[in-house]
Amino acid sequence: MSHTYQLQVYWERIMDRLFDQEDHQWLRKKVDGIEERGQRLQRLTFNIHPYHRVAYENQTHIQYLLTISLLIKSGRYHFLEEGHYHGEARFVGEELTDHLVRTEMLEGNKVSKPLPVDVATDQDRERSRFTYNRREAVRYADRWWDSYNPAYKSFDVDCTNYVSQCIRAGGASTWGAPNRTKGWWYGSGNWSYSWTVAHALRWYLGGARKGLTATEVSTADQLSPGDIICYDFQGDGRFDHNTFVVRKDSNGMPLVNAHTSNSRHRYWAYEDSTAYTPDIQYKFYKIDG
Repeated sequence: MSHTYQLQVYWERIMDRLFDQEDHQWLRKKVDGIEERGQRLQRLTFNIHPYHRVAYENQTHIQYLLTISLLIKSGRYHFLEEGHYHGEARFVGEELTDHLVRTEMLEGNKVSKPLPVDVATDQDRERSRFTYNRREAVRYADRWWDSYNPAYKSFDVDCTNYVSQCIRAGGASTWGAPNRTKGWWYGSGNWSYSWTVAHALRWYLGGARKGLTATEVSTADQLSPGDIICYDFQGDGRFDHNTFVVRKDSNGMPLVNAHTSNSRHRYWAYEDSTAYTPDIQYKFYKIDG
């Protein structure tokens, strides 16, 4: 029996006892959350895609992509939540001995302090104002949620790069090049920290007064498709992750797209994330324009 087939059988057993399995708490939280929000899971499908294999002596290590699709009924409407999650399995002989699934990969080198932001005059802000096309931004987000636009560099931790591309597709103004600590921009094989680093974008959005600007709101339900959510999973003041709002559910709450663990129409709170902690903090930003 091949190791790939064993992984397939393993996940079939998990799905068969979806509502009472304890092996993958993140998946249990996902399906429990659907019910708690008054929605209904109508279908769940999955696929296994091994992409790296190392064998030595009697051991085999396999890295694979777990793709999950959930058809959810929300009020009178249906939506499809999709996600790619990275799994690692170790076999000793034919026995599966260790298994890990990560639903988020965090930045290894976070920026610990706020980066400089512009303190432009009101006249400068008026001059750089743009019209934000939310429909085009969301269209871009759905086009590239599970792949990578070759016009941009992709990163192992790609969440903020993806969010920046979505905002740019909506017509947001870039500025600050070639100073990487200034503004928000991408071009000529280079980019600002705020374009690619989760913590840097959070601080940029919180203080920028020209080019791309945003207004912080207090709750997620105040956001619209085209807006941004920033996540500090540990609650330590350093932000780890950003997502892009693409639609609202029947309760008026955001569904988001994201990269790194690529996902589409995922519920905004990320309580089903393996990175989630009870200390999580959020920032909610409405893009101006």
